[in-house]
This record gives sequence, structure tokens and C-alpha cells, in this order.
Amino acid sequence: MNNFEKNLERLEELTQKIQSRDISLEEALASFEEGIKLAKGMEKEIDRIEGKIEILKNQPAAGADTTPELDLFGDADLTSGTSGKPKKGTRQ
Repeated sequence: MNNFEKNLERLEELTQKIQSRDISLEEALASFEEGIKLAKGMEKEIDRIEGKIEILKNQPAAGADTTPELDLFGDADLTSGTSGKPKKGTRQ
């Protein structure tokens, strides 16, 4: 994060430099180019951090039971593998 903060400070310096009236066109262009590179690098860093946050948010809580509670075949007959006679009016 320290590197990100340094890049942000540098980007602010470049912005002030470009906005000054006593800068040549060449200097302004060079500062602008450096600022664009910094901004793109910072954007990648933000994307990486956001990805980490999403991963952390989607992890189960510590100590949480992660056993699925879905029981699709709880009342199935173990011998035939069916759940018994079809109910009247239903297709199976």
C-alpha cells in the first residue's frame, strides 16, 4: 500500500505541474504521459485489491458448518432407489 500512496502523491504533483502556467508543452506532455502510466498501474493495484476483498467476503465464516443441507434423496428406498409410488396426478 505504501507504493500506492507514493504513486498517488506523485500523480498529484504531476497534476499541479501540468496546471501551472510556466511549463513548456514538452514538459506538460512528459508529465501527462508519466501520470497516465501511474494511473494505469494504480488502477491495476485497485483491481487486485478488490479481487482479494471479494475472495475474503465469499469465504465461509470461521467455524461455520460448510456441510450442505440439501437432502435430495432422504426418503428414497435404498433397495429400488425410488421415492415410492407416484402421487396421483403427477408424472414420473
